Amino acid sequence: MLFCHPQPESYHQHSTGYIREALAPFLKNEEARLLAESGGGAAFQFVLCAATSPAVKQQDESLTYLNQGQSYEIRLQNRKLLEFTDRSSKYVKSVVRVVFHERRLQYAEHQQLEGWRWNRPGDRILDIDIPLSVGILEPRSHPLHLNTIEVLWDPVKNASVFIQVNCISTEFTPRKHGGEKGVPFRIQVDTFSANEHGEYLEQVHSSSCQVKVFKPKGADRKLKTDREKISRKTFQDREKYQQSHETTLLKECSPWPDALNLTVHGSSNTPSPVYHSSPTSGSYTDGNCSPGQPEDLLMSSCSDHLLPSSSLLDTQQWLHRHRFAPFSRLFSSFSGADLLRMSREDLIQICGPADGIRLFNTMKGRFIQPRLTIYLCQQQGGLQPLVKPGDGDVYQALFLEELTLSDLSEKIAVLYGIAPRKITNIYRQKPNGIHVLVSDEMVQNFREESSFLLSTIRDENTDSFHVVLK
Repeated sequence: MLFCHPQPESYHQHSTGYIREALAPFLKNEEARLLAESGGGAAFQFVLCAATSPAVKQQDESLTYLNQGQSYEIRLQNRKLLEFTDRSSKYVKSVVRVVFHERRLQYAEHQQLEGWRWNRPGDRILDIDIPLSVGILEPRSHPLHLNTIEVLWDPVKNASVFIQVNCISTEFTPRKHGGEKGVPFRIQVDTFSANEHGEYLEQVHSSSCQVKVFKPKGADRKLKTDREKISRKTFQDREKYQQSHETTLLKECSPWPDALNLTVHGSSNTPSPVYHSSPTSGSYTDGNCSPGQPEDLLMSSCSDHLLPSSSLLDTQQWLHRHRFAPFSRLFSSFSGADLLRMSREDLIQICGPADGIRLFNTMKGRFIQPRLTIYLCQQQGGLQPLVKPGDGDVYQALFLEELTLSDLSEKIAVLYGIAPRKITNIYRQKPNGIHVLVSDEMVQNFREESSFLLSTIRDENTDSFHVVLK
C-alpha cells in the first residue's frame, strides 16, 4: 500500500527555484547560442520555439519542420531597452508573414495564394492563437492577406505570439510526393516603430527563418528520421552537418517588399503587381461586326472590344471602362495582345473566380445567351410578290436578348444597314395576305429558330421604312 505524504510548505516555496537551478546550465547555453548567432548587434531578437533539423549542411541555412495547424511560439525580444525609452510611442508593430522561400514562387506569389484561396475557401494560411499569446495588443489578421498577421507589443516588456500555419508544403507543388518534396516557406517578422502621428512607418528590424510544413505529426516523424539518419553517419561525416537546436533563431534579412505598404494601407484591396504571365494559347474573335457597316450603326459591345493591337494606354482605359479598375495597376505593363493570350485559368488565379471569369468573357467578346434566335432572308425587289426561296437564298441569324419590338427593330436595322429610327413599323404577313402589326406580345410568341422572308417598303415622303416578315 502506498501513502501520499503532504510536502512541507518550504518545498512548495522553493520548488520553482530548484527547477530553475537544475535548468540553469541549459538555459545559459541556449541564451549564449542565440546571442552568438544573432551577432549581438541587433536591438531585436525573434526566436521560433521549434527544433531545427540536423540534416542540414554547415554552409546551408537552417531548416525547421512545423506541423499543420499546431501553435508555435515566437518570442519577441528587445535586447537594447534604452533605445526605446525616448520614443513617441511605447509600442512597436510586428508584422508576421509566411512567404515562399524559392524565388520562382515569390514572383508568382499573388496567383499562388489566390489559387490556395480558391481551393480552401474561408481558411487562412496564417492564424494567431490569441489565448496562448502573451504581452501583445490589437492582434489583426486582414481578410485579404491570408498569410499575414500583425500585433503591437511593448519592447520594454517583451512578448510572445503563438502562430498556426494552416497550409502544407505540398499544396504548392505540381505533384504530391509527400512532405519531403514540398516547397519550403519562410516565416518573416518585420517590425516598425511609430512616428509623432502614431503611424507605424519606420522599419527598425526584419528577420526570417526557413521552414517546411507537414500534415499533423508529420514534422515530428521527419525530425526523428533526420536524427536517425545523421546518427548512423561517421563522426567525420557528422561534422559536415549543423547541430540540431531546440529553438530556431530568425536571422536578420531585408524587409519584405510590401511590408511598408501593408502597414500604411492596411485595408487596401489593390493586388500586388508581381505576376508576369508567360504566353498562353488563346484566340481572338471579332464577333458579329461587319467591316462594311457604318460607324454609327455599330453596337457598343462590338466597337469596344479589346484588340491585339491595343497599346498599354488603350488597355488601361479599356479596363477602367469595364469596371476592372482595381486590377489596372496589376496589368499596367500589359498590352491588348498580352491580355488576350491569357487563359481563363490564369485570370481566375490572378483576379479571383468572380472577376477572373468576368474579365475573360468580356475581353473575349462573350455575350449573354440570347433568349430567341430567328433567321431572316431579305427578299429582293421590295414590293415584288414574295415567292418560295430558291436554292440560292441565304438566311442570316438574328439574336434577341430582349423579347421586345424595339429590340427586334434595332437588330434588323443593324443587320441590313438601316438607321433604327427610320424603321416605323414591322408587319407580319399571314398566308391569306393580311398584314398584322408586330407587337411585344407577338415577338414573345415567336418560336425558337423561326425563319422569315423579309422585305422593305420605303416611304418617299418621310424617308422611312416599313418592314414585312413572312
